Amino acid sequence: MNEFTIKDLENLSGIKAHTIRVWEQRYSFLKPQRTETNIRYYNTDELKNILNISLLHKYGYRISHIDRMDEEEVKEKIISLSFAQAQQERIVNELIQHMVDLDIDRFECVLDNYIMTRGIDKTITQIIFPFLDRIGILWLTNHINPAQEHLVTNLIRQKLIVGIEGVVSHFNVNKTVMLFLPEGEYHELGLLYVSYLLKNRGAKVIYLGANIPLEDVEFVSKIKHPDFIYTHLTSVAGNFNFEKFLTRIHKLLPNTPLFISGRLARTHIRKIPPGINFKKSLSEVMEYIASL
Repeated sequence: MNEFTIKDLENLSGIKAHTIRVWEQRYSFLKPQRTETNIRYYNTDELKNILNISLLHKYGYRISHIDRMDEEEVKEKIISLSFAQAQQERIVNELIQHMVDLDIDRFECVLDNYIMTRGIDKTITQIIFPFLDRIGILWLTNHINPAQEHLVTNLIRQKLIVGIEGVVSHFNVNKTVMLFLPEGEYHELGLLYVSYLLKNRGAKVIYLGANIPLEDVEFVSKIKHPDFIYTHLTSVAGNFNFEKFLTRIHKLLPNTPLFISGRLARTHIRKIPPGINFKKSLSEVMEYIASL
């Protein structure tokens, strides 16, 4: 059984913890358990409830009205939401629910249906990355089981690779880009998406993969001479020193531009060596690649 903190519910649903506490006092749809030290925690069913309720509330339903609905009526109202953004959020919520249930068949079915109707590009931007963004905090706080993470990420990885292999670009930017993840970083999904965007733009991609020593990056770079190098840092090992990483890669490859995106790029505030560039959001990444 999964256990979630009120902060997890806030991150996943977008509803502030204070509001969740008020709802608990006034309505009956949330009944958290408490630890011996009186800290709230929530089970899988309560997570599903808050996801459904937050979606209906966001698109116009009053909480007092939702509280009077039974489970089937809540589902019917969610399916009837006609806004495109609401439908996308509903699908992301479904993926989260299937993940915590370890219902991988349904998880894959949801993705396949969206790919069939909207294509892989829209599936990635509208569904997969919003999903990853919302559950990423759970990976960092260990509030989902590693088995859930592995099953979900491997499935998404397969979809991204199929999308990359199927790219037929109408552009040719005459750029070569080398992609890698440093030692201790195994979360490939962000880097695979960048690979997809680059291939779609007509760039030549050299994909080294995850957990790559910087000596190997240097070796390949000196042979292939990429126009720039790219890495995406999500959740590196605990002994990873970002400052040392930046200094060392600049020393090894001082004349090759390096682009970094991901959580560490978003939160870094110190001065960075010349030739290193941070992309702090998905939109910044997409805008840069579109400008090549």
